[in-house]
Amino acid sequence: MIARARARTLRGAATLLALLLAACATVAPQAPALSDAASAAPTFELQGRLSARRGSEGGAASFSWRHDASTDEVDLSTPLGQTLARLTGDARGVRAQWPDGRTLDARDWDELTQRTLGVAIPVAGLSAWVRGIPREGSASSVDRDGQGRASVLRQDGWEIVYTYPDDATRRASRLTLRYPGVEPTEVRLVLDRWEG
Repeated sequence: MIARARARTLRGAATLLALLLAACATVAPQAPALSDAASAAPTFELQGRLSARRGSEGGAASFSWRHDASTDEVDLSTPLGQTLARLTGDARGVRAQWPDGRTLDARDWDELTQRTLGVAIPVAGLSAWVRGIPREGSASSVDRDGQGRASVLRQDGWEIVYTYPDDATRRASRLTLRYPGVEPTEVRLVLDRWEG
């Protein structure tokens, strides 16, 4: 019974984490202004570890996230390498698929998070947030450190805190995302490998 409850909690937390990682490729891209050209979402692949807590539930997973301008794919696994889920999304919709063959389709990431978690989570900005910049189309504020890098970004009700391994590194190695509410959400990302 304890193992079943733990598996259910881990599965829920893994779904939450994957949905937070998946950039909302279903949002029609806006043409960036010249000053926003640097924020246009590039193609990248990230690997890392994450942990999340929402209210009294939490869990941890390893992830691999492949992102380009039209598609996102997130693979989640346990810290020991067992596959938990694969999430994919593009302009046609999003899908969660579990190893036992179950799938869940939705028109966008917000609908999928609402259906799986009971609350819509604004995931549209994460492909920008992991790079230390705000997403386009929404008010934001960014605090910068002595090297000009983002130290705290606030957008869509989220606060993202960045940690860098040293003064010379431009990409954050750790992010802590917090969202207040009746059941506050906190997600911690450790970015082990970037490509792109």
